[in-house]
Amino acid sequence: MTAATPTPGRPRSREADEAILRATIHLFVQRGVAGTSIEQVAQRAGVSRATVYRRYATRTELLLACVETIRIEDDPEQLAWPSIEAMVADWAEVLARPRNRRLVRRLYGSIDDHPELLQAYREANGRHRARATHAALERARDEGRLPSDADVEVIQQVLSGAVLHHLGAAPDDVTREDVEQFLGSVLRQVGYREPASGSVDRMGT
Repeated sequence: MTAATPTPGRPRSREADEAILRATIHLFVQRGVAGTSIEQVAQRAGVSRATVYRRYATRTELLLACVETIRIEDDPEQLAWPSIEAMVADWAEVLARPRNRRLVRRLYGSIDDHPELLQAYREANGRHRARATHAALERARDEGRLPSDADVEVIQQVLSGAVLHHLGAAPDDVTREDVEQFLGSVLRQVGYREPASGSVDRMGT
């Protein structure tokens, strides 16, 4: 009697977990909530529906788990920018990736029916970036790069609104330089003074 030759099968345990989450984020980014069913996730992940349901009772539960795993930074709690130029460069790097742009649009597009998805994303990434943004703007004001009476909270809201506008108005094949120029122009409108001409950190040049 010879041992049976192992045959390829469905991924199990951690492999199944990872395959399910990868499939979910792909479908969500490409098709939104409506196009991300348990059946579609199972098919793309190469597992049975029962395998998905053993982990997540509902589609919303699955989507929440997926969104909570998204990380823009390796260690978001340690996020800090030494200057506004560094902050803008980092934002531009993130916003120049088509997948990131579609993901954020999907999250905001689902806010009426599934507000918990955007909240989960903000908990995973947004609050850390907001804190780092506030610190960078305060430092710029203290250094005289922003008007002394500048309201950092308002400027932060202006920047957030500008990002959402850019996500909706600009094509997804924008370059990092395009995004830097856009954000730099917004900052100049709120009174930001750039480094001296010739600085390698200067925005939008």
